[in-house]
Amino acid sequence: MKFAHLADTHLGYRQFGLYEREKDFYEVFEKIIDRIIEEDVDFVVHSGDLFDDSKPSPLALLNVQRGLMKLKNANIPVYAIAGNHDTVLRKNSIPPQVLFKKFGLKVISQINTNYMYEDIFIAGLPYVPSSKHKVFKKKLSELSKKASNHEKSILILHQGIDKYFNLQYELEIGDIPDNFNYYAMGHLHNYINDDFGKGKLVYPGSSEIWKTNEISDYRKNGKGFVIVDLDGNKPSVTRIKIDIPREFIDRSVDYNSLSRDIESIKNTIKDFDKKPIINLTVNNVESTSDIYEMINEELGDLTLNIRPKFISPDEENIDLIIDKENALGPIEVLSDRLEIYDDENISKLGIELYNLLSKDMIEESEELISEFYKENFSIENDVEED
Repeated sequence: MKFAHLADTHLGYRQFGLYEREKDFYEVFEKIIDRIIEEDVDFVVHSGDLFDDSKPSPLALLNVQRGLMKLKNANIPVYAIAGNHDTVLRKNSIPPQVLFKKFGLKVISQINTNYMYEDIFIAGLPYVPSSKHKVFKKKLSELSKKASNHEKSILILHQGIDKYFNLQYELEIGDIPDNFNYYAMGHLHNYINDDFGKGKLVYPGSSEIWKTNEISDYRKNGKGFVIVDLDGNKPSVTRIKIDIPREFIDRSVDYNSLSRDIESIKNTIKDFDKKPIINLTVNNVESTSDIYEMINEELGDLTLNIRPKFISPDEENIDLIIDKENALGPIEVLSDRLEIYDDENISKLGIELYNLLSKDMIEESEELISEFYKENFSIENDVEED
């Protein structure tokens, strides 16, 4: 018995505002679907963030429909949860995944938490913010009890775990029940394959480069999904790498040899099938006035996007252009300010509120505050739990 596990496909994402990048994500998704069928798996697990937005575009919906139709025609069912991107954090909301039930997609939700595939118990929960930590742990405990009645079991979650996340995790590793055979995780975009309990805990990673800080993991582990074989005493996990449509190139050049270095880059990329994205660091820069024009004139027609960073000779003033990927962002600043409360729950609440309010999600923010208050300060709630 084997299945495919993927996550974080983020369909509909338009990286850098470029339609070409949106199409790249669709292309990779199609490749993954075709490869899954080639591998002749029994079923598929998707661990959240199928879409990049809870209200996906018609084109994103169409690409999912096409993929699911291929799997349905191959008699391969799909079990999926909603991630933080493709769900709305408020009561009685439904994720866009439910639109595809007739195409063989079996949605795991807070209400319908588990399925059976032959003798395999498949359970999970959609993304839950850290402010609902107590309720989430209780639900995990309930699923663990159900899993104990089955020889083979899979737990599907879209959560950050403290062991693998430096910031913004929702679970500690000790919160997770240890009696499942396989932990199909989503949310972390890098590839993780770890032993846990009596089985394996795996983040397959995102299917495409969603942020440029994923490039180093891509160089090491590639992008793609995993095939899991449940027939042994312990699951066997095989990494399947899928080529992404275009290259991400990191180059560091010197201002004093800029013409020669740019010519070298041109020779590297001139025969690429698709225009690459270049992160270009120019060292020993004393003035930027003439560099922009030169870079754009020489490389503009050969690249989809150029992201330059200039470093001065004294290596002190490195932000002649703001490096958006590595600069201290609002979440890091907010986290630093919230440390004065010395309360991890308040810190996580503040970060989640920022994420919601930055998208004008007022109703969801109000509900998040209400749930946080009930869980942490309501006397009635404490009495019921005792």
